[in-house]
Amino acid sequence: MSEASRPSLLTRPSLLFRLRDWGDNSSWDEFHRLYRRFIKGLALRSGLGHAEADDVVQDVLQNVAKRIGDYKTRENRGAFRRWLMNQTRWRIADKFRQRDQAAVRSNAPRTTESGVELDPLDNLPDENPIDEFWELEWQKHMLDTAMERLARRVPAKHFQAFELHARQGQPVAQIAADLGINRPTVYLIAHRLKKQLRHEVERLREYHN
Repeated sequence: MSEASRPSLLTRPSLLFRLRDWGDNSSWDEFHRLYRRFIKGLALRSGLGHAEADDVVQDVLQNVAKRIGDYKTRENRGAFRRWLMNQTRWRIADKFRQRDQAAVRSNAPRTTESGVELDPLDNLPDENPIDEFWELEWQKHMLDTAMERLARRVPAKHFQAFELHARQGQPVAQIAADLGINRPTVYLIAHRLKKQLRHEVERLREYHN
């Protein structure tokens, strides 16, 4: 399947369908786990503080909970990811407007040192960088989750050898010396766990698609 035709990893119809049941706590927990850090990361990247970013996360997730039930009638307006990103952008913009209003009340300057008037929306990334940010963050989340599952299944020393070799790029000779195993064993572990990790990532993709 080509990259252009591959379903987005960020739009999981099965999960969206389950979210319509407010009593499905496991699905809502999954949704929060998957999207909370994406939303907060975007808010922080735009220049908000941590407390403000937490407010954005709360507002966006609450809005999703209120409106997910009628999302089916809105599907022709675009993918869920686009809708969620727009919700996030609007909440971020609201936070910057609140900052602006507070600055006016306190008579704080609304211009840069060079005298250029500040616009809170200038801090928001363009849509394309947002798309790239979400996709990169999602791919990282998938890999991290797969690594966590792999770590629970294999011997600790094997996982440590794999992580040092595959993710940290340490030389095989150093890994063998540090862990008290021979070099062929390091290569064998790396080969086996790489296959298992790839399989785990594919399982996650199938589940979330």
